[in-house]
Amino acid sequence: MAFTVPFAYVSATAANVLSISGLCKSVKTLKCPMFICSLRNASKDSRVQGRRQLSHVVDGLQFMNASLEKGVSGRHSRHPRQGRAIEDHELVMEVQSNWGMQEENKFYFRKYYAKYEFFKNPVSFFPDHMLSFPNETNAAISHSGILQMFLSSSTYPEIHGYLHAKEQGKKSWKKLFFLLRRSGLYFSTKGTSKEPRHLQFFCEFSNSDMYMSLTGKKISGAPTNYGFCFKPNKSGGTRDLKQLCADDEQSRTCWMTAIRLLKYGMQLYQNYMQPYQGRSGCSPLNITPMRSISENSLVAMDFSGHRSRIIENPMEVLSVAVEEGLAWRRRGCLRLNSHGSPIAMSNMAIHRSQSWFHHKISRDEAQRLILQHGLVDGVFLVRDSQSNPKTFVLSLSHGLKIKHFQIVPLEDDGKLFYTLDDGQTRFTDLIQLVEFYQLNKGVLPCKLKHYCARIAL
Repeated sequence: MAFTVPFAYVSATAANVLSISGLCKSVKTLKCPMFICSLRNASKDSRVQGRRQLSHVVDGLQFMNASLEKGVSGRHSRHPRQGRAIEDHELVMEVQSNWGMQEENKFYFRKYYAKYEFFKNPVSFFPDHMLSFPNETNAAISHSGILQMFLSSSTYPEIHGYLHAKEQGKKSWKKLFFLLRRSGLYFSTKGTSKEPRHLQFFCEFSNSDMYMSLTGKKISGAPTNYGFCFKPNKSGGTRDLKQLCADDEQSRTCWMTAIRLLKYGMQLYQNYMQPYQGRSGCSPLNITPMRSISENSLVAMDFSGHRSRIIENPMEVLSVAVEEGLAWRRRGCLRLNSHGSPIAMSNMAIHRSQSWFHHKISRDEAQRLILQHGLVDGVFLVRDSQSNPKTFVLSLSHGLKIKHFQIVPLEDDGKLFYTLDDGQTRFTDLIQLVEFYQLNKGVLPCKLKHYCARIAL
C-alpha cells in the first residue's frame, strides 16, 4: 500500500513542502523504504524503522532539511474530512498498519500549535459547567489542579454535557446527555440522570482513535460544525465510525482534550516536557512553560539621540514603528501609479513570497487551514478577499474562534497604503502590516503569533 506524506513546516523559503511515499505495511518490518522529494524536485531516499516514534521520525526529517523548525507535529488524516494529531510517543508504522487496504489515508507533518496548549493555558479548555468532581473533593480546585487530577491514577474529573450522536446505519442525529468517566464514554437514557441504571455505554478508547471533523455541517451533514468521531482499530471502515457533534468549539475542545488525557495520561505530560528536559525552570507538573523570547520580553527603543532610551508611551511606539517602516520601504523599489507618479511597491508581488500569504483561497478554506494548525490565540494567515476585489483579509484565531478582518487599500497623495482601522494606522505593504501587528495588538483581539503554512498536495 502506497501512501503520501506532505511535510509542511514554518519556513520563509518557497520549497516548504516535502512529499514522502513508501511501500511498507507491516510494523514488524525493520525498515520501511521511503522516497522523499521537495517541490523543487530535489530528492533523497530514506528509511523509517518500524519501531520509530513520531518524535524520532520528525527529528530525522528535520535533520535532512536544516531549515525546519522545532515543534513540527504529525497529523493523520483518514480522508479530507477527518484528521487527528498523532502523539509524539506513537509508532508511525503502527499507526499506518491499522489502516484498511481500501482507505485513502495520509500523514501530514506540519506545525500544530494546539497540541499541548492545555498544559500552558488550561483555563480555556475546561469550562466549569462541564466539570464535576468526586464526592470526597470538597475544596475549590484550580485549573492546574484539574490537570493534575486528569494525570493522576486514583481520581478523575467527570466531564458531562450534551452532544449530538449519529444513529448507527442512519442519517439522523440525536441529542443526548453524555458523561466521560475513566471507564469510557456513556450517555443517559433518561434526561440528565447519572444513575447507573440510566447510563448506556457508548465507546472506550484503548482500541480506537479519535478524529476531528475538518469540514462544516453543509458538507458532512452534521447538525453543527463541531464534529468528532471514534474509529476502532482494525475495523471495517466508515461503517464502524461513532460520530458526535458538540454545540460549540469550546465544548468540542473540552471533550477531545479530556479524552486524550484519559487515554494517554502522564505520557502526554512526558511528551510535552521532553524538549525542556535538562533545562532549568521546568519543574514537574508546574504547568508553567519555559519562557522564550516573546512579546512579553520585547520593548521599543529609541536610538536617535546620544543615548538609547526605552519608549514607554504607546502612541510614540506606534508613531516610531510606522515611520521606521516607511523609511525602510522607501529604500525599496518604486513603480508608477495610474497617473504616472512613482509610488512604493506594495501589493503587486512583495507579499506573495511570504509563507503567511495564501492566494485565492476561500473563507471556508482559510478556516479549515487554521483549524488544522490548532485554534491557539494568534494563529493567522492573509488571503485575497473574494467578495471585494483588490482587497485582502486577515484571518485570525482568538478565543477558540476564527475571526476575519478586512485589509483596505487607501491612496493618499499618490501613495498607496493598507489599513485595518479605517486609515488610523497605515502601511505601505502587507509585510509591514503583518510585522507591526506581530509586535502590537492594535485593533486586533491579540497579536499575530503563528502563521499558517499551506499544504500543497
